[in-house]
Amino acid sequence: MLAARPEPYPYHHRPVHRPRLRWVATPPPGAWPRRRVVAPERYLGPPAYPVPPRWGFPNLVWRRPTSVPGTASDEVRPIDRVPVLSRSVILVLFGFAALAVVAAVAEIWRYVLLVQGRDSALARSVVAFSDGFVLTAGLLASILALLPAGLSLWWLLVARQAAADVSGDDPPRPVWQVLVGVLVPVANLPMALSIVGELEHAVLGRPRDVRPKPSRQVVVWWGAWLLNWILLGVSIVWRFRDDVQSMADSVVLVALTDLSAAGLAVVTALVVRRFSALLAPSDARAVRSMRVLKVAGAPEPELRPSRPAGAAR
Repeated sequence: MLAARPEPYPYHHRPVHRPRLRWVATPPPGAWPRRRVVAPERYLGPPAYPVPPRWGFPNLVWRRPTSVPGTASDEVRPIDRVPVLSRSVILVLFGFAALAVVAAVAEIWRYVLLVQGRDSALARSVVAFSDGFVLTAGLLASILALLPAGLSLWWLLVARQAAADVSGDDPPRPVWQVLVGVLVPVANLPMALSIVGELEHAVLGRPRDVRPKPSRQVVVWWGAWLLNWILLGVSIVWRFRDDVQSMADSVVLVALTDLSAAGLAVVTALVVRRFSALLAPSDARAVRSMRVLKVAGAPEPELRPSRPAGAAR
């Protein structure tokens, strides 16, 4: 006999389906302060800072990318130094030429005063001003002559190496012979033409087995070089004489030496400009906008360390 199945407890019955409700709590009106509306300010021009800001682009001039940091191309080549160095050399040479002309004018004025002093007395203030003018201009021209000479010699060494790198050959003579042929008196008179002629031969890309033939510009430069050194030696020797006429002649010789130094500086600047343009020509019409499409051989960039998921920003 089967027992009767008990009825389920009344609470076990499935409840009646009721719709789902979502309670949303919102603050009552006026519980939060209203957002203040800021009126737009009047434009007062570009911003001004009491000190230079630390943001923005670096203060550098755009140039063609010639090297990638961390690779073998990071080293600056002599051909890249020629344009920058030549601009500095040309500027200094023209500045020295102007200073040498001023020194020559001071010497010529002194000579005019010497001629006038033969027949009449000169004012003390005029003579004192002339002496100070001659002394100041002469000292500045003599001291500052070392700067264009040193820069020109540096440019000569860099240009020789750049021309050798372009042609793929070694320079025709070692550095010590170049220094002797430029700095040692008497020996530099004939050797300067050979050194500059060899540089022009290499810059023009002529064969090495062909004898260098200096151009007219180089020959004119060598003539100014000879004239300047000869006048310098004669003016130094002439100062050892004690008579009045020799002292007056030394004033003329110093003025001619200053004028020859100015001419030599100008001719040297023209030679430097021509050789630099032949070594590293730059045409403004050939400059176009460039884009970096691919970098090959560069080291991997340093990545930022990974940040833990729960770390605060």
